[in-house]
Amino acid sequence: MSVKVQPTTAEIRQRFLDFFVQKGHYLMPSSSLIPRDDPTVLLTTAGMQQMIPFFLGRETPPATRLTSVQKCFRTTDIDKVGNERTLTFFEMLGNFSVGDYFKREAIAYAWEFLTQVVKIPPERLHPTVHPEDDEAPRYWTEITGIPDEAIVRLEDNWWGPPGAAGPCGPDSEIYYDRGVEHGCGRPDCKPGCECERFLEIWNLVFMQFYQDLDGKRTPLPRKNIDTGMGLERLTMVLQGKQSVFETDVFRAIIDRFATLAGTAYGRDARTDTSLRVIADHGRALVFLAADGVLPSNEGRGYIFRRILRRAVRHGRLLGLEKPFLAEAADTVIELMGGHYSELRQHRDRIVALLSMEEKKFNQTLSTGLQLLTELLAELKQRGTTVIPGVEAFKLYDTHGFPLELTQEIAAEQGFTVDVEDFQEAMRQQQERSRAASPFAQARNDQQLAEVAARVTSTTFLGYETTSASGTVVALLVNGEEVESVSAPQEALVILDRTPFYAESGGQVGDRGLLKGMVGTFVVEDTQRPLKSLIVHYGRVTEGYLRVGETVQAEVDAQRREDTMRNHSATHLLHKALRDLLGPQVEQRGSLVEPERLRFDFASPRALTSEDLVRLDELVNSWIRADYPVITEIMPLEEALKTGAMALFGEKYDEQVRVVSMGSSKELCGGTHCRATGQIGIYVTTQETSIAAGIRRIEALTGRGAEQYLRGRKLLVETLASRLQTQPDHLIERVDQLRDELAALRRQLGQYQREEARRQAASLAEQAREVNGVPVVTASLSAPDDRVLREIAEMTRNKLGRPGVVALAAAYDERVSVQVLVAPELVQRGLHAGKIAAAVGQRLGGKGGGRPEYAQGGGREKEALSAALALVPSLVEQALS
Repeated sequence: MSVKVQPTTAEIRQRFLDFFVQKGHYLMPSSSLIPRDDPTVLLTTAGMQQMIPFFLGRETPPATRLTSVQKCFRTTDIDKVGNERTLTFFEMLGNFSVGDYFKREAIAYAWEFLTQVVKIPPERLHPTVHPEDDEAPRYWTEITGIPDEAIVRLEDNWWGPPGAAGPCGPDSEIYYDRGVEHGCGRPDCKPGCECERFLEIWNLVFMQFYQDLDGKRTPLPRKNIDTGMGLERLTMVLQGKQSVFETDVFRAIIDRFATLAGTAYGRDARTDTSLRVIADHGRALVFLAADGVLPSNEGRGYIFRRILRRAVRHGRLLGLEKPFLAEAADTVIELMGGHYSELRQHRDRIVALLSMEEKKFNQTLSTGLQLLTELLAELKQRGTTVIPGVEAFKLYDTHGFPLELTQEIAAEQGFTVDVEDFQEAMRQQQERSRAASPFAQARNDQQLAEVAARVTSTTFLGYETTSASGTVVALLVNGEEVESVSAPQEALVILDRTPFYAESGGQVGDRGLLKGMVGTFVVEDTQRPLKSLIVHYGRVTEGYLRVGETVQAEVDAQRREDTMRNHSATHLLHKALRDLLGPQVEQRGSLVEPERLRFDFASPRALTSEDLVRLDELVNSWIRADYPVITEIMPLEEALKTGAMALFGEKYDEQVRVVSMGSSKELCGGTHCRATGQIGIYVTTQETSIAAGIRRIEALTGRGAEQYLRGRKLLVETLASRLQTQPDHLIERVDQLRDELAALRRQLGQYQREEARRQAASLAEQAREVNGVPVVTASLSAPDDRVLREIAEMTRNKLGRPGVVALAAAYDERVSVQVLVAPELVQRGLHAGKIAAAVGQRLGGKGGGRPEYAQGGGREKEALSAALALVPSLVEQALS
């Protein structure tokens, strides 16, 4: 009796590739897990991602028929890893047609491979299609003999892009029938049912459309085929296993760690969960590290760190107290390094990285788990199931215990974390750190002086390149020299040579990255605190850096280019101002950033609008002339004799750098364009005075100027549309509306005056006699204090004899009171200011003013009647 030999994962992978190569497909190597030119996803999630440029016609494919086995990573179900089905890292088998064959051939190839190459019984295979796809079911019937009524229509047979936009179209999924024993028992059980009977193994996507960010679909120029089949699922089927974790690759990893933990897979459900987590996460970490993903607190690095921490914690649950991920790495490399040569090539780096990160986290985990256990016990006694955010932050800030791990462990025991409270504690800590920064800077300065005395000066390479290698000669953290720094530490890095420009001469310092073998340092600023040293300020976001290590220094090239445009434009601006206003113009300061330029200069007068127009025209004419930017090193005296301009108050070395472009010639150590044409365009945005005889111009160039002009164009078009005119007639339309508004205001003023006279006459008739003096109090509806006072004055005049008028009006959030007293009554002891003060106080506010006129008010509108009722008694008291 012969025993059927099960194919290994490696054999199945090779059979698939061989089959499609024989069908005329070009074998594409797997792309990196870090997507190329695809900002919509952090990691490669599907086999077709590297094919998108071909499908969209942006790039020419090496052939119109392609096949690959692609490394993939999906993050949506990380917390579910540990069950029998969920993976983060997996291999996707695929065949692709770029405008070559379409639905019929794709279906035929899939059926032939499944039934003839890997010998799956045809009766076990069940295709599904999209309800609106009439072609696919016809081809399935013609090629396989499956009757149309046996082909299941599913609404979700539609494949969208891996990110927010991209190619898409209907698909046809192939399901494998695992047997009735896995089913739900319902007579209508079929592919698409939520039970475990039918397992999707292959998806044939018929790329017909492109979906944009708004969800709009347009037909692609050429129809394409994209198929995807999970190698792990196919292996599970062909090896007759109940779970992907029972296949040869995963069992080798699981058994290795079960042995280390003194257990066996299948003995205990909780143990099995932890073994599956380690198997998946361990494999994923190896591939992420091989492709250059490093642990950090954001982006891909955050995913790396998160799954590493989950793996380490589940190792602890198995009793693995010592570091074990290096063994996971070697097991994975041994199993899969034959096909993925990068695993063996980077073995030492992978092992070093995993060991370092695991060791660091182990220290965190021991203390954090103990403290969290004690905290949860205490909270249970209090009868609460919410961990205060400040306690979670204390675990994070003091002991490095990550929030997501606190949340995961808390959830397992029925607790939640107050995340808002956590974030507030984080914010307060950041403010305290910023408050202490001057002291750290003082320590930095002292230590940098010691570094400068010990090492040679930094060589600047930034005139020629924005990328170069350099050796780390010193690292500083909080004013102390250290041998290494790791994520997420802030630090100062000094290299023996660097392309990073240090802030000087008004030009801001460069930003970018320093990349080591296992670490990435984000340069947030570059300074030259001492003449001999260029210092990179920033933080480690991935891995670590060490003194003596060689790193690749990469300046943010686009930011540098934007800065150079603004710097070169500053020189042209200086020359243009002197040409227009005279040689008395002297530069008194500048700021050159990637976003804008600012130029301060001595000038006896402000620039007129005509001056600014001529200034822009002159600078842009020099840009269009595309003068070469020439730099020369020469003695200072010689440079000055050639007419090169030296900046006011600046100190220069004996040897200086002269930058010339057209008729402009200045002493300058900054970075510049190669020719003035690269500036693109220049636009002055503002001209102001900043001191006596000192003016300031702000301007934009290049991309910033383009964006500014687009915004102004949009503004003009929007205004024209809202004013129902054409942009060319906008001024005439505004003048017309201004005239109409003025006429309406005159009409409104006339109406208000007439209404005021009417109210005044009515109020005068309602005057109350107090000791022979007419007193008017009332609450009115008035648009503002000016109208209210006019009504009060008219009312006083309508009385015909000396009297007192106190009128009030309620606005949105306050009450205003106007008080008028006839001059004759002032001599008898009445005082408008005292009346207004008393009324205002009753309204919860204040008041005051002259004897004849005063005003007051407050916010307590409900007290208005009582406040006005005080006026007659106040008059009576004063007259008595």
